Amino acid sequence: MDHGVALDSLDRIALIGNFLPRKCGLATFTTDTFNALRDRYPALAVDVYAMDDRLGAYAYPPEVTHAIAQNDRIAYLDAARRIEASGAQAVWVQHEYGIYGGPAGEHIVALLDRVNVPVVVTLHTILEHPNADERRVLEALLRRASKIIVMADKGRDILMRVHGTDARKIAMIPHGVHDRPFVQPESMKARFGWSGRPVILTFGLLAPNKGIETMIEAMPTVAASHPDALYVVLGATHPHLVAHEGEAYRDRLKAQAASLGVADNVCFLDGFVEQDELLDYLQAADLYVTPYSNPAQITSGTLSYAVGVGKVVVSTPYVHATEILADDHGVLVDFGDSAAFAREIVDLLGNDARRDGLAARAYARGRTMLFPCLAEAAMTEVARAVAARPRRVRTSADLTALKPDFAAVERMSDATGMLQHSIYSVPDRRHGYCIDDNARALILMSQIEDLDPVVRDKWTTIYASFLQYAWNPDRRRFRNFMNFDRTWCEDEGSEDSNGRTLWALAITARDAQARKHRDWAMSLYEQTASIALDLDSPRARAFAMLGAVAMLEVNPGHALSTEIATRFGEELVTLLDASRRPEWGWFEIVLAYDNARLPEAMIRAGKALGREDFVKVGIDTLDWIVARQTSPEGRFRAVGTESFGRPFAEPLPFDQQPLEAQATVEACVAAWDATGDAKWRDEAVKAYNWYLGANDLDLPLATAHDGGCFDGLMPTGLNRNQGAESILALQLASCAISALSKGRASVADPRRAVA
Repeated sequence: MDHGVALDSLDRIALIGNFLPRKCGLATFTTDTFNALRDRYPALAVDVYAMDDRLGAYAYPPEVTHAIAQNDRIAYLDAARRIEASGAQAVWVQHEYGIYGGPAGEHIVALLDRVNVPVVVTLHTILEHPNADERRVLEALLRRASKIIVMADKGRDILMRVHGTDARKIAMIPHGVHDRPFVQPESMKARFGWSGRPVILTFGLLAPNKGIETMIEAMPTVAASHPDALYVVLGATHPHLVAHEGEAYRDRLKAQAASLGVADNVCFLDGFVEQDELLDYLQAADLYVTPYSNPAQITSGTLSYAVGVGKVVVSTPYVHATEILADDHGVLVDFGDSAAFAREIVDLLGNDARRDGLAARAYARGRTMLFPCLAEAAMTEVARAVAARPRRVRTSADLTALKPDFAAVERMSDATGMLQHSIYSVPDRRHGYCIDDNARALILMSQIEDLDPVVRDKWTTIYASFLQYAWNPDRRRFRNFMNFDRTWCEDEGSEDSNGRTLWALAITARDAQARKHRDWAMSLYEQTASIALDLDSPRARAFAMLGAVAMLEVNPGHALSTEIATRFGEELVTLLDASRRPEWGWFEIVLAYDNARLPEAMIRAGKALGREDFVKVGIDTLDWIVARQTSPEGRFRAVGTESFGRPFAEPLPFDQQPLEAQATVEACVAAWDATGDAKWRDEAVKAYNWYLGANDLDLPLATAHDGGCFDGLMPTGLNRNQGAESILALQLASCAISALSKGRASVADPRRAVA
């Protein structure tokens, strides 16, 4: 192992899986792995996140950092936040179907998609024929993981053949075993009352796929040659089976033994045994049998443990057995072949030399599988994943703001308006249009400089026409969503879309370069602005306030705009007073999208109305939200979409959307305009630089050559689609930064043509 790579680069990792005292094989494995890591790397902090199927049922030891409720998706997102806050440099997941919530365990993917560190996944089951959900979830894990660990070479083959996984991404590390001295079985039998009896052992949760019936059917032949032979079936009945039929399966097996006349040769020991006791049972047995019926079983922890203590194993040829027992390290017989089991067991019990040779070879193979070996091999993979993570090479000082560029907006637009979504950079007509994007595009037409007058006139008219056609006088609301065939999807749009439309109309009335567009916008604003008074959503009100402030700059003393800005400003103050807590200085008990628009509206309204109390509230709340949008490294970190709607919760880092950076840029510009404090210029630039790559992944979202912008920052990289909202967010942010750099505090350019 390259100790320099592992120990120099790693201080803390997160380990996710089941954990003792939960009674299952995976819990035992994860606990054993943790202990091996702790013993081998005492300076490494290993935070255990234990999957919990029965909250409060397990008395977890202090080693468990946090328990994750199996079926509560929010609990996975909370765990992701904890991992991010902990400073863990990597996550190591023990994956088994059935221990994670959601279809095929998809909740674990939600967790991993929201941590910004490399992920290593150990697969304990790999299916040859996964169903649709199993394939979808596993392939999401394969995409997210930096490294996949399998415990058998067949697992590597399945991943490559069934899922197309790159072989370079897969490491084979055998299941760990415990370091026990080799002993003769007879020395251990007295403890269990087995002295002088040949003992054959099977261990594990009792279930039909374990093939116990096959071994019981073999016992009459075994007993005929070795009358004192004892077949011990050790383990509790599988909990799912108990829940369905109680102990009926165990009773059927006992009845089978009795009907075959071998009741005295078959012993059922019901219960979950601790690790040390299990190893004692294994060492006391002469033979260990795994008559499993599932040929695709990739991993068997009990088989590994048996080999680790030097047991002679007779097994069916499932995947793990064929690999670990290859080269005369054990005996394989066909599935369901009780006669073959009987024949081999009779021969082994009567052939000391053969039995001793197999035991010695098994024990030697077990020495290569000790848990310290597993810990070293796994930590090598974890360290390599961490070392391969791209390092930050740029600083904010290296970044230069982009000149506003209309090209990508035009690419997404047609004679109807701006289309909503794209697949990569190609407009996706299936999703049609929305007034939100066309309102933003209309604002851009009055903010972007150096645009050909003919082009500006054409597109201002098209976006304005969309807003005009969206007005539904019968419902006194703007519609929002339109199909590609220009039919409306609804009679009225959301409150937010209506508030944003009023804002666009007022900005156009104030800033459009052509008088005809200013006159049109003023007329439609006057016709529709009273709908603002019916809005309840805080963001819709903030959008309407921003529109009202723009209208007051066009028409000082405008009565309705004064009422909108004053009433909604006072109501936001009331909301803040109601939700404020010592550590929560926000208007709502949750965070959502476009957060910075609320303080921006307060700052701009306060300045327009001469209300210093509004300005103070706006500055205070902007300061609070900016602090929560700053990563530990001091970079802008947009509030992730998974944070939305979580009461009084610190924000999660993903998925980060371009809209949040734009809102923060423009709110900070408003704060600088109101206070002259250079801090707000710096914060505006920091939020803008997020587009250029000064973010959690050091990946630029802006495509500088064509004015495009990717749709979001995910933990694994970029959402490479370029929708209207993202492109417009970048271009409007670029306009704001351009105005700021030229010494014009307002986002809007007050200079207008008179045409």
